[in-house]
Amino acid sequence: MAEAAGDAGPGPAAAQQDEEVAAVIGATVPTGFEQTAAEEVQEKLGSASRISRDRGKIYFEVPARSLPQVHRLRSVDNLFVVVQEFKDYQFKENKEDALKDLEDLVKKLPWTDPLKVWELNNSLKKKKTKRKKHNVQGPTSREKLSDGGEEGGADQNNTNDQEDCAQNPVAVEPTGGQDTENPQGVTSRNGVGEEEDNEPSDVKVEGQASSESGTKAGEGQAGEAEPKVLRFRVTCNRAGDKHCFTSNEAARDFGGAVQEHFQWKADMTNFDVEVLLNIHNNEVVVGIALTEESLHRRNITHFGPTTLRSTLAYGMLRLCDPQPTDIIVDPMCGTGAIPIEGAAEWPYCYHIAGDNSPQAVKRAANNICSLLRKNESKDSSAALGVPLDIIQWDICNLPLRTGSVDIVVTDMPFGKRIGSKKKNWDLYPACLMEMGRICTPGTGRAVLLTQDKKCFAKALSRVGHIWRRAQTVWVNVGGLHAAVYLLRRTWEPAEHTRPSW
Repeated sequence: MAEAAGDAGPGPAAAQQDEEVAAVIGATVPTGFEQTAAEEVQEKLGSASRISRDRGKIYFEVPARSLPQVHRLRSVDNLFVVVQEFKDYQFKENKEDALKDLEDLVKKLPWTDPLKVWELNNSLKKKKTKRKKHNVQGPTSREKLSDGGEEGGADQNNTNDQEDCAQNPVAVEPTGGQDTENPQGVTSRNGVGEEEDNEPSDVKVEGQASSESGTKAGEGQAGEAEPKVLRFRVTCNRAGDKHCFTSNEAARDFGGAVQEHFQWKADMTNFDVEVLLNIHNNEVVVGIALTEESLHRRNITHFGPTTLRSTLAYGMLRLCDPQPTDIIVDPMCGTGAIPIEGAAEWPYCYHIAGDNSPQAVKRAANNICSLLRKNESKDSSAALGVPLDIIQWDICNLPLRTGSVDIVVTDMPFGKRIGSKKKNWDLYPACLMEMGRICTPGTGRAVLLTQDKKCFAKALSRVGHIWRRAQTVWVNVGGLHAAVYLLRRTWEPAEHTRPSW
């Protein structure tokens, strides 16, 4: 049985040793783009990834010293270090016995190395901004072990399964989720829109504890200063219909055992350590969170009603394989998540963003300015700008030359918060025709996201002479089953509804 690290704080030698620790990292990613994330991890970190059966998660192993590079991955939302994973955990049929097993599990887990990784990660975070105390229950914890989006929430995995998250009933702040169980004292807000967070309710159990890096109370040497008292909470995320307990109960009992084991202290909002208990059918993963706020918020400061998460934008862009000098257009850019992500990750392409809404164009322009300011603060040589222009235009009458664009990437109106299903029947065919006109015949491609799949399929059949569907990626956006379509431009000349200039 592995005990927690016993040092109150690492010295220089200990820190060097910690960097050599191998860490199994879990990452939540946009549902459907697990393979894309695995490819990025292989490309940038040289590590092979395993895609979880619980959709929206990947696991990979890296040296602890690679943590800064891990945080710079573009396709991951949240990160956690795995304490232990059980691929076929046998739950008892009796509730009390099942919960007692979870309690007993705590003292059997190998906490030492994961806590060293957490410590090292914490030292990296101290160099950045401190926790935003007013936003601890926003996108932060809700997405720890569940997929989701700024324009949508968690992947609900299997909507036939029961899913819930739980925390100590004394301090429950759940969020809406499909088929969410509501233990006594827990409320949920439902009524999910297209771009709302729809994560399963997170439940945090707070426990009490004392000491740095898992030091048990009273283990400090005589005469030494009292070690820092660590604060913690447990977040449980459960999916499956064969469990005899709720997430609230699992988090409560598991959290109580963590409290007793480490003598840590409870604090719902100013916690130091967030222990994650993820239960998906018979798969159980215990982890420690390495991110406080989802990495998908990295580029956007001005949000709109349908702001796309940056990680999903990255996945869409990567799907079309941008090459240097490509001209990439987002004709319905909204707040600019796709072109901003594109300009940041593919600076050797030229990005054009446009929208028919003046308010959307203004938000996108503000987000571009924020990116420029961030670049200036990082590196003075980046102050020259980004290869991105934005314009207000009509999607059906774009001011672009025929055949001048290499790639079109956009989030199409779902017909819920923006536009309507009825309008989509006219809009989609017109959009596809205009996109076909501006794209280079034979080599042009388009990556389009929509939840209005029936309308899109009909529209695509009408323009089959200029667009061929190459791939479909099924994604979850705010609890909505949506699709990302990769289309390839045929050699057929587009019908010219306007002069080709």
